[in-house]
Amino acid sequence: MKRCPEPELMNGVDQVAAYAAADFSAGDGVTIDRIRSLIAERPLGNNPVVVDLGCGPGNITVLLARLLPEARVIGIDGAERMLQVARQRAADQDLAIEFLHRDLRQIRGLKADLVVSNSLLHQLHDPLLLWRVTSELANRGCRVLHRDLRRPDSMDELIRLQTLHLPDAPGVLLQDFRASLRASFEPAEVADQLRMTGLQQLSIQLEGDRYLVVSGLVN
Repeated sequence: MKRCPEPELMNGVDQVAAYAAADFSAGDGVTIDRIRSLIAERPLGNNPVVVDLGCGPGNITVLLARLLPEARVIGIDGAERMLQVARQRAADQDLAIEFLHRDLRQIRGLKADLVVSNSLLHQLHDPLLLWRVTSELANRGCRVLHRDLRRPDSMDELIRLQTLHLPDAPGVLLQDFRASLRASFEPAEVADQLRMTGLQQLSIQLEGDRYLVVSGLVN
């Protein structure tokens, strides 16, 4: 199936409300477990900087702050309405998280020891941007984990995935799920992106029937 890009930002009122109300705890837990395993292999140093790119309403960012209480945790997103939800969640849990309203192209002067994203790559019209920003952010030995959807082979498979995994979701989420699957990349495409940006040392793993995970060390 040919890739069909979707809008880069999710900032509509109904869209933000739907994502804020949705229960993504299962997938978020998988992401955090993978991050936990990654840093167990190569522990972070003292007072690490952790950056969550495309943090949206802060699901993963909040979990990172709990996992790494000694870290400076920064969530970055281009959708201000999403960040309003994220800031409130952090405040409600008394977590000192920095949330920055930035386009990825506007990130300057920041260095990190752990860079993560969840469901960001497929939203980018230029996917190389994620890998360039990752390289620019990375301190020596930076840990990286980017988890995203992968594109199905056909519309029939896309419909099967939607029916299986989101049978009763609100209309906004159903529409976005279908659009996101069509906008996602195949593993071979991601491998090409990594080669083009000098990050071929990162590994690509398939997860379940609809995700891929890129992880490893930079520098």
